[in-house]
Amino acid sequence: FTHILKVARTDATVLITGESGTGKELVASSLFEHSSRRDRPFIKLNCVAIPEGLLESELFGHEKGAFTGATARKIGKFELAEGGTIFLDEIGDMPPATQAKLLRVLQEKEFERVGGNETIRVDVRFIAATNKNLTEMVRQGTFREDLFYRLNVFSIQLPPLRDRKEDIPLLAAHFLEQMANLVKLSPESLQILTAYSWPGNVRELQNTLERAAVLADNGIITPALLPSQITGAGTAAEAPAQGSDATLPRSIDERMEEVERGLIIEALSRSGGVQVKAAEILGINQRSLWHRIKKLGIDVSSLKNQQKM
Repeated sequence: FTHILKVARTDATVLITGESGTGKELVASSLFEHSSRRDRPFIKLNCVAIPEGLLESELFGHEKGAFTGATARKIGKFELAEGGTIFLDEIGDMPPATQAKLLRVLQEKEFERVGGNETIRVDVRFIAATNKNLTEMVRQGTFREDLFYRLNVFSIQLPPLRDRKEDIPLLAAHFLEQMANLVKLSPESLQILTAYSWPGNVRELQNTLERAAVLADNGIITPALLPSQITGAGTAAEAPAQGSDATLPRSIDERMEEVERGLIIEALSRSGGVQVKAAEILGINQRSLWHRIKKLGIDVSSLKNQQKM
């Protein structure tokens, strides 16, 4: 967050990286909202959502008659973003030919519409995001090295949710506050949510809570209302997530460590970060709790002064 606020006030190009669902678009919006260009346009384009043949037209616009179906001049995203900010999401999926033309805009701040000869100059701030490893793509020759360095002026790496378990109680409380109906998590449910690896990251957590809130007739989300792949019921929890088993603990020791971390974070959340009270909840002495917190790398400060959910 400190990095976001510092770079937001500049016109530096920002590259946001991280797994799907970690909040890259939210970071881009925050960069815009805290910038000197916040009163100017904020244009978003998802590079993977536009067919390859139409992407250049979307970015640069086209002249009438430039291709079949071009019955009128079209103003592209760069012109629409004049004076403001353009956010190119999933830039790792941009075709090589379009990468070359984007590089020119980054370097020279100018381009031509598709089928046109007029050079158009623009003043825009660039933000890009991807869930792919661009460094590896450069090595493989599928992403231009010169474009990568032009984009990677200031990099923001968003960690996956499994690497910041302390955020789960805070995020859960935030999402539940936004629900139309008043619902709370049972202590057992919070333990389960904290122990889960969340391959879909924050987006998966939000969707899980929304589904459970709909089913919670008595206002309490119990473990029975959580999906089986999260509670570990049946064999669903053993199945690789998103085509990879990298997000699942590899041994029984790691599984036990995840459960222990979940129990401790849940107790600290209920006690507002007060370790004496958390130790009482867990039935262990304070010194033992302190050693476990240190071993598991739990950030107690992020759990202080929380309301019990």
